[in-house]
Amino acid sequence: MAAAVPSIEKAAAGIKSNAVLDFLRKPKQLLINGKWVSAKSGKTFETINPANEEVLALAAEGDKADVDEAVKAARKALEGKWSSINPHQRAGYLLKIADLIEAHADELGTLESLNNGMAISLAKGMASGAADTFRYYAGWATKIYGETNPSDPSVFNYTLREPVGVCGQIIPWNGPIAMFAWKIAPALACGNVSIIKPAEQTPLTALRLGELLLEAGIPDGVVNIITGFGETAGAAIAEHPDIDKVAFTGSTEVGKLILKASAGNLKRVSLELGGKSPNIVFADANLDQCIPTSLFGFTMLSGQVCCAGTRVFVQRDFHDEFVDKLAKQASQAKAGDPLDPKTTIGPLVSKEQFDRVKGYLDIGKKEGAQPKLGGEVRNGKGYFVDPTIFTNVKNNMRIAREEIFGPVASVIPFKDENDAVLQGNDTTYGLAAAVWTNDVSRAHKVARALKAGTVWVNCYNNIDPISPFGGYKQSGIGRELGKHSIELYTQIKSVYLKLN
Repeated sequence: MAAAVPSIEKAAAGIKSNAVLDFLRKPKQLLINGKWVSAKSGKTFETINPANEEVLALAAEGDKADVDEAVKAARKALEGKWSSINPHQRAGYLLKIADLIEAHADELGTLESLNNGMAISLAKGMASGAADTFRYYAGWATKIYGETNPSDPSVFNYTLREPVGVCGQIIPWNGPIAMFAWKIAPALACGNVSIIKPAEQTPLTALRLGELLLEAGIPDGVVNIITGFGETAGAAIAEHPDIDKVAFTGSTEVGKLILKASAGNLKRVSLELGGKSPNIVFADANLDQCIPTSLFGFTMLSGQVCCAGTRVFVQRDFHDEFVDKLAKQASQAKAGDPLDPKTTIGPLVSKEQFDRVKGYLDIGKKEGAQPKLGGEVRNGKGYFVDPTIFTNVKNNMRIAREEIFGPVASVIPFKDENDAVLQGNDTTYGLAAAVWTNDVSRAHKVARALKAGTVWVNCYNNIDPISPFGGYKQSGIGRELGKHSIELYTQIKSVYLKLN
């Protein structure tokens, strides 16, 4: 079926920003070797506004041939001008990018909200967070040290930390601006080059960020952007023999495919994958803080967050009181137009995701779970699902074990600390967890016992580029953010110098 011609007046109705409208009207091409080009096949695909189901733009459908060109450009940049850039200059580029993102935060936030459906307040916050990430890694560019090792007096032995090389970076649709920064900033700080593939559902902010990188003066070929589908462009990146590393954020199922594809040339792989995070509430928790934060924990970005607190474990003694208060708070959440500053819950990203969540609502009810709130999807335009809170949930039900990626919480009672930890850890995932208690000893004890890469105590979804993020078990391999990204994007060389 032929792609629909975008109608900006319909797809971006109400947008008054000339910068946003001008960008939407431009051709959405690939960025290869510092130039915007069409896909070799000439194909394009639609990108949709999930709030009204209108076509926002037609993006170039890159595939293997385009990835090949991007890899050649990246390799040439790595071995050419970029290799002669000193750390201070790399830091300068990152700081320029941060300043440009900050200056265009409103525009980027609006594009993100249009393309992804996230509430505009959250989208603008993610744009500001991306600027913070680039500034953080600008500081690292001049602090990637080697070591001088103890050695025989006749030998000078030291190590160098060098770039991994050409990096393929595949980012998801649920936080495109943030994930772009998490991938690109540390890679550039360490002296690498990149081919980045945004999700086919949400290519717009990655393309706008590509324009800002060029404005910052990033040399040709250092960052290349290939829009397209995972089965073609993504697979080509994962298996390409001249890509040295792949970083992927997305589903566990696709992560496993990428890991298999990497075996051809044993490329390095880091994976940030799915989650089914336990949010554990003890009877002594401060409910004035816990209730609204737990609601945010499973409704942020309409629940389309890998670390969402969708399994809410509540101490049995006050389970009913907690559920009543959570449902009351959730019923007051404002779902609707994501560009309305008062909206807290926008639409799901796509028809596919809408149907998936609807399917899980049906599965939950068939398994015997009872919706205290919600349990149905909205009719009409847009992929909207109101918050759903299931009770009478057992930890072995599908809605408690499988990642739904929608604003759906399963409330599960527990007896004591041991029971909370046992049930919380009873999952194939291990991305994040939370503990709510006023007992400091209990907080430390439970946090240590939970098998998760991040544990929040009396808070949820706090993320800072200073601190590592990643998962245990099938939630991934490696850690992003913090100094740990330096490990992902460098390799160590030992040098022995014989002294006369």
